[in-house]
Amino acid sequence: MYSRKSLSLISKCGQLSRLNAQAALQARRHLSIHEYRSAQLLREYGIGTPEGFPAFTPEEAFEAAKKLNTKKLVIKAQALTGGRGKGHFDTGYKSGVHMIESPQQAEDVAKEMLNHNLITKQTGIAGKPVSAVYIVKRVDTKHEAYLSILMDRQTKKPMIIASSQGGMNIEEVAEKTPDAIKKFSIETSKGLSLQMAKDVARSLGFSPNAQDEAAQAVSNLYKIFMERDATQVEINPLSEIEHDPTHKVMCTDAKFGFDDNASFRQEKIYSWRDLSQEDPDEVKAKKYDLNFVKLKGNIGCLVNGAGLAMATMDVIKLNGGDPANFLDCGGGATPETIKQGFELILSNKNVDAIFVNIFGGIVRCDYVALGLVEAARELEVRVPIVARLQGTKVEEGRDIINKSGVKIYSFDELDPAAKKVVELTQN
Repeated sequence: MYSRKSLSLISKCGQLSRLNAQAALQARRHLSIHEYRSAQLLREYGIGTPEGFPAFTPEEAFEAAKKLNTKKLVIKAQALTGGRGKGHFDTGYKSGVHMIESPQQAEDVAKEMLNHNLITKQTGIAGKPVSAVYIVKRVDTKHEAYLSILMDRQTKKPMIIASSQGGMNIEEVAEKTPDAIKKFSIETSKGLSLQMAKDVARSLGFSPNAQDEAAQAVSNLYKIFMERDATQVEINPLSEIEHDPTHKVMCTDAKFGFDDNASFRQEKIYSWRDLSQEDPDEVKAKKYDLNFVKLKGNIGCLVNGAGLAMATMDVIKLNGGDPANFLDCGGGATPETIKQGFELILSNKNVDAIFVNIFGGIVRCDYVALGLVEAARELEVRVPIVARLQGTKVEEGRDIINKSGVKIYSFDELDPAAKKVVELTQN
């Protein structure tokens, strides 16, 4: 899969449209987990976090705040999006993060948040549903830093990114004060050394008496990254705490991503997946090993292979059309997966035509043709279908289509097929 930088370079060379680059990035699926789950994981690794409890009803929010036994509380809407504090709910209620001082306030705010959609700059107008809130003790922070761990695609090594300027948008820090961003590349075979952990801790800007705990926190975060097959560990802010008897350093907000390819190794982590935060069609696609991303056009696309899918969308755009989706059915396309692909495509009422582009290498074109014909009949497809098949068993595939009696426009070459599907949507 392409990195962001690679996609950017390819796009600049004119080989990929910005739309297709975005679709390719979206198609990379990594599990994200809610903040209260992140805090649970951090505690398992001995990393400090503010004491808190999730709540799924207003009554539970009341009890959680009561249990924390302090007037210094924060209640946070649990939705997988950044910018929660600056967001608003579909009811007009402002902000997904509130400072509160009593159990009654916790209950009242929870009523405003739970079972409503939180809308932020990242969610679009639909927002994300909130089925839980997280009530935590407010901590007194002396200093806020930023720390993340990810895989650097250039060096193919884990990299720690650290900054003494935390609690803010790290992209803005990088733009305005690039010297404030420090990078530490890690040799996978050697792991994170104690010396490097201390070097990272020093770059965070904590006071001398917090350095040792900060270094230990960095080491433990790296353990999470490696042991839990994480694709991203982002702590913003990583805070130096005043007046806390247990920790001088705490993760006061956390964002994790985990590699879907390792889900079989991380059953506990993947049991925390919240399907309400994901597009229902994309959840369904994943069940059938289809890579599906909705776009804004009117030509449904069903293709085998991510690269061919992006090329297909480009050719549609070059001919004046607009793709309605990215759908890669992979190398294991069967009549069943073809049918599921059609159902996903047709769930979008804006689709005026379907373009099927299959190169039969591993997959057989006759299997694809059977799937096309069966799906068109069973689903009573009313929009025109254009199919371009090449490769293994292609003659048999074309014969199945031609004898089916189903109206499918069959092509050998990509450009004429794309031109035809665009023409059909413009009539």
